[in-house]
Amino acid sequence: MNRSPERRAAYDAEAQAARAALEAGDLDGAFARLERAHVLGQPWAAPHSWTHWMMLRIGWRRRDGREVAGQLLRLALGGVFSWVGWVPAGNTGGANVSPIRPMPIPTDLADLCR
Repeated sequence: MNRSPERRAAYDAEAQAARAALEAGDLDGAFARLERAHVLGQPWAAPHSWTHWMMLRIGWRRRDGREVAGQLLRLALGGVFSWVGWVPAGNTGGANVSPIRPMPIPTDLADLCR
């Protein structure tokens, strides 16, 4: 799994954009950025877990029980899966998709994820 400095920088940019959107009250925009950050951050346990923590916070603010429950599961397992090197490439991390389902990587992120 690619752990390049470029991929990490792209993750950091998406994470910062998610924080900014969340601070502005744009929950949908923040979640979309977190999905991209999740795709990029999967190789690292801490960044991977951070995206799930932030998704959990958004689920809580939305009072979305499905998202909260899904993120609790992902928080318990996601970092471990990153640590052992097993993550489903392209998975966006939300509770609306299976946590083990690979997904197409967005075209603008594909080169970074190879």
